[in-house]
Amino acid sequence: MNAFITAAGAYLPGDPVGNDEIAARLGGVDARGDRLRRRILAANGIAKRHYALDERGRTTELNEELAAAALRSMLDDRGIAPADLDMLATATTQGDLLVPGFASMVHGRIGGGPMQLLSAAGVCASSLAALDAAVAKVRLGDRERAAVVGSELASRWLRASRFNGSHGGGSDTDAHFLRWMLSDGAGSLLVEARPRPDRPSLRVDWVRTVSLAHEHAVCMRAGTDGAAPEAGRTWQDMGSAAAAEQAGMMLLRQDTSALGALAEAGLQEFASLAQRGLIDLKRLDHVLCHYSTNAFRDIVFDRLASTGAQIDTGRWFSNLETRGNTGAASIFIALEECWRTGRFEPGQTVLLAVPESGRFSFGFAHLTCVGPEAAQAVQVPERAAAPAPAPVVHEPVPTADGDVFARLDAVWEDFERRLDAVPVMRRLADGESTLDDYLRLLFNLRQQVADGARWISRAASNFSVDYFDLRSAAIGHAAEEHRDFMMIERDYAACGGSIEAIRNGRKNIGSEALSAYMFHAAGRPDPVGLLGAMFIIEGLGTGKAAGWAARFKEQLGLRDDQVSFLAYHGEADDDHFAKLQAILASPRVDAAAADAIVSTAKIVARLYALQLEELDNV
Repeated sequence: MNAFITAAGAYLPGDPVGNDEIAARLGGVDARGDRLRRRILAANGIAKRHYALDERGRTTELNEELAAAALRSMLDDRGIAPADLDMLATATTQGDLLVPGFASMVHGRIGGGPMQLLSAAGVCASSLAALDAAVAKVRLGDRERAAVVGSELASRWLRASRFNGSHGGGSDTDAHFLRWMLSDGAGSLLVEARPRPDRPSLRVDWVRTVSLAHEHAVCMRAGTDGAAPEAGRTWQDMGSAAAAEQAGMMLLRQDTSALGALAEAGLQEFASLAQRGLIDLKRLDHVLCHYSTNAFRDIVFDRLASTGAQIDTGRWFSNLETRGNTGAASIFIALEECWRTGRFEPGQTVLLAVPESGRFSFGFAHLTCVGPEAAQAVQVPERAAAPAPAPVVHEPVPTADGDVFARLDAVWEDFERRLDAVPVMRRLADGESTLDDYLRLLFNLRQQVADGARWISRAASNFSVDYFDLRSAAIGHAAEEHRDFMMIERDYAACGGSIEAIRNGRKNIGSEALSAYMFHAAGRPDPVGLLGAMFIIEGLGTGKAAGWAARFKEQLGLRDDQVSFLAYHGEADDDHFAKLQAILASPRVDAAAADAIVSTAKIVARLYALQLEELDNV
């Protein structure tokens, strides 16, 4: 049985808080404390974070409410309700109440029906512990839909009133370090036994958590006045909560001197997973790592480089700078941003890594993005039925030169370099575009776009019954795009151009070559290679069009109705591209088809760039 992440949600309370606003929100500091604040913020790299506090430092939401909001965001993403869940696993450093467990409070907040609950305790790595439990239950067939949420409301521990007059074990740096590091937020995932049918999902290949507490002393702690608890010397042993706070036991402390050892231990765990064949650095497409400071990231990069291991830093994703350090929620908040922005493509692999300084724990998870077509390949038995054989999920078929996605990525990289050198695109990137540039671009694009639906229709008519699904997809795509050239005409007229002139325009020599090739390719029997053309053309829509629209608007002061063609394709082509990726990841794309697709993509990329290079050259 497999388990898939099929939806993600996140919630960050209030408006983003900048570095110069923190002291006002949490409470003022003296001159020495402010120097410490500036030094810590300079090292961690965080620029914005969120607090569930108002301008006067009063708590505005409960931790359980943050978790519930993230869960609702995830449920909305999947189009289901709380009653559709049969398990809820939560992770947090500290809930709102001492008793009962956090999961019970969150369940009561979101409602729904009876479900299994799990409250994972700890610090940052508790999120992956909760995910591990949910994945295990789904794989066993005990649960069909399990929600996982990590949530933190650390700001209540960080207000100045907690620091005033308190004393106790540890230095000022230990006590104040986390005050300028932690913030509030929640992230949520949905785990199901099947991939979702309408968009890519993330198959959970494995989850691993490990504690090294047997080798390390307590590093991050609260509830004691020393580095380690002693009988009679914890916050529960004091005469009152006020006495515990006065003794400094209620401050959240971090032994900063141990963080170097934490990074070293995390790298050793990473190496252990690689030695066991669970991680292949060369085949990792994305690495999402939770860490408290950019210095930790730099240590990892330097250490990997020193061992001869190569990692493309472009594969490494963190939103620490813009979302802050939200503890157990951080890795899910990062994953949700990647999910929402379409960062993952079918066939790609993702590694989640979470070090926890509490007493040196680590969590890792390996995911593979699969297309929606995988839903048909996964058969999940009914609860009362006997266990079925393990499902087969088809991955992209490898060829001598690697899988089709890797080969198409190489074509795209070369295409982007050519685009960057095109004069009109270079001026746009440099902020030097003119209205004439934009009008010429629309004028030339219109002539080629008008042919688009025609060659797609021709391709549809040449697919045999063996490729009926591709024929249907082509017919639907032609219907969606056969009026696109009219949108260009409207933009052109809105910018002062002549409708008559653009309609009577001729293709430039690049457009002539591109259209001629497209009709030629579409006329072949079962023209599967045209998927390569769609990869380039739809890739322009999903990867470039929205950015071009925004830059033309900004540089030329244009209105929405003057950039509607580019703006529309920046949104609509995301869905088209996702469908294309699903087809490319299907068993239909064998080695011969992959070769044809990549060859067509190379030709179309070169001819499309030629079209932009030869503006007005008729």
